[in-house]
Amino acid sequence: MYKTPILIAIIFYISAKEIKLFAFVQDTSSHVNKKRLNTVLIGTGAAYGTGLLILNEAWYKEQGKTSFHFFNDNSQWNQVDKVGHFYSAYQLSRIGKQLFLWTNMSEKKSAIWGSVMSQAIMIPIEIMDGFAVEYGFSWGDIAANLLGSGFFLSQELLWQGQKVKMKYSFHRTEFAPLRPEVLGNELLEELLKDYNGQTYWLSFDIYSIANNNKKIPSWLNLALGYGAEGMVYAREEDNIANGYSSYRQYFVGIDFDFSHIKTKKKFVKTLLFIADMIKFPAPAVEFNSKHKINFHWIYF
Repeated sequence: MYKTPILIAIIFYISAKEIKLFAFVQDTSSHVNKKRLNTVLIGTGAAYGTGLLILNEAWYKEQGKTSFHFFNDNSQWNQVDKVGHFYSAYQLSRIGKQLFLWTNMSEKKSAIWGSVMSQAIMIPIEIMDGFAVEYGFSWGDIAANLLGSGFFLSQELLWQGQKVKMKYSFHRTEFAPLRPEVLGNELLEELLKDYNGQTYWLSFDIYSIANNNKKIPSWLNLALGYGAEGMVYAREEDNIANGYSSYRQYFVGIDFDFSHIKTKKKFVKTLLFIADMIKFPAPAVEFNSKHKINFHWIYF
């Protein structure tokens, strides 16, 4: 069960508030602004510390703690949780880059240190998992975290930007009420816990990939998604034993790219940046492991 989205929300909110949303405005100076750099480091550190305290109270305290141990959960939840780790590391790297850009650091260095910050944020969470009774330190989670930051950084180094973005969408399912203590009770918990309703997308910026071809609408992206349903239990043998059968879902659809919208308003830039973390409802075709093809006029 991955918990990083809680920290993403807390860190982004506190850090952005601390620097008054200036992370999305670059100065022309070529020298790093040490005062701003200290603000980023202190603000992010404070946000991270607050996030860990909230996470400990909301999650680990009620789970109980034990001695440090390892846990192989790579076969669970049809790997939707691992894609979630990938997504979280990717988004934390994006946020980190913008924060470092605000200090007048170069694009390349900002991307590198943003990716380093992402891993520095996520590794302690994995260590905390190592002391949790019901979980453990997962090498699969570590690998997914590294791949997420690596996916972000490789695009920055190759293209100086993100031509393929990771996005998230969610819809409520019939499975959460069957095990609300695991899959969530009410919408806010289900957003984090119900893997059946989570879909993760690779959103291809066709306009940028085609070298800003004016014949292609800059706002229109091609999206490839992955999800799974029928998962009441983490392991498939437990699902089958209780009369359930999970299946994987693969999607092809359209998406909307907000990064091409031009505005000078910092608050609007921040909203557009956040919007590019989410896959908005749009038509999609579903191919699943039940050998069925479903067309969705609007898919969340």
